[in-house]
Amino acid sequence: MAGPIVTSTTMQLEKKSVALNSVWAAIGITALKVVVGVSTGSLGILSEAAHSGLDLVAAAITFFSVRVSDKPADAEHQYGHGKVENFSAFIETGLLLLTCVWIVYEALRRLFFHETHVEPTVWAFLVMGASILVDRWRSRKLRRIADKYDSQALLADALHFSTDVWSSSVVVLGLLLVLAGHRWSVPWLTKADPIAALLVSGIVVYVSWRLARQTIDALLDAAPSGIRSRIIGEIYKIDGVLGVDRVRIRRGGSKYFVDVSVAMSRTVTFQKSEQVSTEVAERIRQLLPNADVVVNAVARAHVRESLFDRIRAVATRNNLNVHDISVQDLGGRLHVEQHMELDETLTLKDAHERITQLEAEMKRDLPEISTILTHIESEPATIETSDGPVRMPSFERKVQSVTSNFPEVVDMHDLVFKRVRGRLYLSLHCTMKDDLPLSRVHDIQTAMEGRFRQEVPELFRVLIHPEPQTDNRR
Repeated sequence: MAGPIVTSTTMQLEKKSVALNSVWAAIGITALKVVVGVSTGSLGILSEAAHSGLDLVAAAITFFSVRVSDKPADAEHQYGHGKVENFSAFIETGLLLLTCVWIVYEALRRLFFHETHVEPTVWAFLVMGASILVDRWRSRKLRRIADKYDSQALLADALHFSTDVWSSSVVVLGLLLVLAGHRWSVPWLTKADPIAALLVSGIVVYVSWRLARQTIDALLDAAPSGIRSRIIGEIYKIDGVLGVDRVRIRRGGSKYFVDVSVAMSRTVTFQKSEQVSTEVAERIRQLLPNADVVVNAVARAHVRESLFDRIRAVATRNNLNVHDISVQDLGGRLHVEQHMELDETLTLKDAHERITQLEAEMKRDLPEISTILTHIESEPATIETSDGPVRMPSFERKVQSVTSNFPEVVDMHDLVFKRVRGRLYLSLHCTMKDDLPLSRVHDIQTAMEGRFRQEVPELFRVLIHPEPQTDNRR
């Protein structure tokens, strides 16, 4: 389900605000833990202080990254600056691992080589309690904004502070055990503090491993698990798609970039190809909201292409318009006749050379064709000027007389004569029966045009627009 529309400015302000609050909270907690850790001698608290200190560095890096990551793309960073968030999370992971190394080293030293006296105080418990409350508060707030804007840097901070809650709780437990050891003279309980520190390091290692996998995957442009197959499945549901040649997904911060190549029939129009490409992009954005999607349409021969489709495909490949294709079987040999439109400004020599090359290409691609005969037509390149309709009553009567000889024609209307560059044009609308096959309609039009020219030899061009009988009744 789509969430509420949030402006880019609102997103930036919320991300910066929560990141800055995290920095201030980290400063206060780190300072308190250092003071209490030194005063009590507790390795657990000192390890937490070191952990919080690195969290402070991480929070500062996060604040910097969310400020930079939302900058728009420019000439040097054409995919935007979102990778800054992923790199920030990677640095935080490294800092956490460094923390673990120091905690484990000091804990082992205190357990086996150098005994240190730990003196739990009320302040130690108060500071650790306050730390747990603050960490819980900022972890929930960071996670809410991270989930809202899919920010990996803020999510890394949220994970840090959620584990701080558990690690701080472990330290408090260690201090309680040390206090119990002092009170009831149980020597082995005094070792609870370094053991608690080791447990803290274990928690940190676990979180670091989770963050490392996420950040390395993002930096190496790994696609989310299963998303590629889901995208391909959605694309294949779209009418007009013959195949999916390539799907590439990369992530920059909270934004995904998707590059797909989709095969379509080579006979589809440019407009149809654009419609299919638009639907492909919309289906992908349903799976990856706000993704930047590039769709590359690849022309491909359809298995159900007819001979006529294949002829048109060769013409289209050469940027030529072909119509009135006729194929005859002459004793087992196929003969093709076609009309081809060429720029009217071409010379006959240039036009003939283009058609000769086209016919050779058609025979090469369609070896079943034996011979080809092409009628060359001029394709208008200029807008013709006309003096407007002219009244020619005698010609109109002749046209009406011809039309009445065709029983399939129910009605003739909107008859117009006009002169264009001194030549006579005729256009008219003919109402015909609804159930006439289109091939029969075309034959009737052709016959009528021939009869019109016999009756009115001056005619240069005739255009007949056929209409169904039901349409004429509206």
